[in-house]
Amino acid sequence: MAPMTAGEEMHALVERLYPLCRSITGDGVRATLRIVDEYVPLEVHEVPTGTQVLDWTVPQEWNIRDAYVADADGRRVVDFAASSLHVLGYSVPVSATMPLDELRGHLHTLPDQPSWVPYRTSYYKPEWGFCLAQETLDALPDGEYEVRIDSTLADGHLTYAEHVVPGQVPDEVIVSCHVCHPSLANDNMAGVAVAVFLARALAERKPYYTYRFLFAPGTIGAITWLARNAERIERVKHGLVLACAGDPGQLTYKRSRRGDAEIDRVMRHVLTTSERPHRITEFTPYGYDERQFCSPGFDLGVGSLSRTPYAGYPEYHTSADNPDLVTPGALEDTLALCTEAFSVLDRNRTYVNLSPYGEPQLGRRGLYDALGGRSDTKQAQMAMLWVLSLSDGEHGLLDVAERSGLPFDAVATAAGALHDAGLIKA
Repeated sequence: MAPMTAGEEMHALVERLYPLCRSITGDGVRATLRIVDEYVPLEVHEVPTGTQVLDWTVPQEWNIRDAYVADADGRRVVDFAASSLHVLGYSVPVSATMPLDELRGHLHTLPDQPSWVPYRTSYYKPEWGFCLAQETLDALPDGEYEVRIDSTLADGHLTYAEHVVPGQVPDEVIVSCHVCHPSLANDNMAGVAVAVFLARALAERKPYYTYRFLFAPGTIGAITWLARNAERIERVKHGLVLACAGDPGQLTYKRSRRGDAEIDRVMRHVLTTSERPHRITEFTPYGYDERQFCSPGFDLGVGSLSRTPYAGYPEYHTSADNPDLVTPGALEDTLALCTEAFSVLDRNRTYVNLSPYGEPQLGRRGLYDALGGRSDTKQAQMAMLWVLSLSDGEHGLLDVAERSGLPFDAVATAAGALHDAGLIKA
């Protein structure tokens, strides 16, 4: 049997994580992180309920063991055991019998998609409820129903984890993905899978930057990390939030709040030169955790990468966001783009020309001879000339690539040759 491709391995991880009941706190998050820890070692953090984190407070921990709605014959017409989406997230416990008319006020459906189950939560307001297909609700006869939610909402902890890939410098790149959604494959187990395999790929090449991967519940997790890492914030030079990374749609990059952060320019360059179908959108203060990292007090250069963005595909936040929606090819393409982008980011140095008065004689130094016979000789020569021209301590190699229209790899290779010849210095 042929070995699995990276895309197939990521898809297998998505399938494994998919059934777990996750929320912003609780044992489902811990179970998810234990599985991720099998792939990349994690440092897990537990933050107690009541901890003040910026303008927020860590909430009570929610756990659930069972939940159902049963008819007069004891048949479970809605069953948490079949899918964790069937329960309103953070539902308080309930044990009661009530008529269907009363129960309806606690039932959530999608009338426009009658066979799908919606994903709904009530994190910060005590509520209980069930989610079910509209066609299931339509088939329920009037009568009495047993309602049972065996959950606990009590003081506990918020759980998040980090994985660090050491770099040559302590300056950091943050890669963030959320681990709070139950039984949703693209949003966001696909993002988790890409993050895991990206961390492994970066570790193999000994990167320039230190890469810090955050696996945290959405919003409150990022806010908690920011509150607990004030002393590290100045080290964060770049960042990327990964979400909805496995559907067949085209890649979409959302710029940071700054709009011209280095990660924004790198992603634009790589997407454009790779000729992948893609979209680049402007920042909005709505979406995933880029809005926390980009909030004005922190103003970090953090963008967001997805395929079809949040709420942009019909299956979003429904039972139809299952592993069938996620493809190995899409996962592999997202991983490849991230790898390419971080390769550019790692090599985007600023140099100073040590022979700035006139053009130095490249032939005397063997630089032209070293290019002889290459199919891209002219491109390589032009790359050298452009690097020499813009190596003024103000322009990085990405500037050179953008202004010259040359591939970044050609520019970086030229810079390496010129550096080795003593013509430029970092």
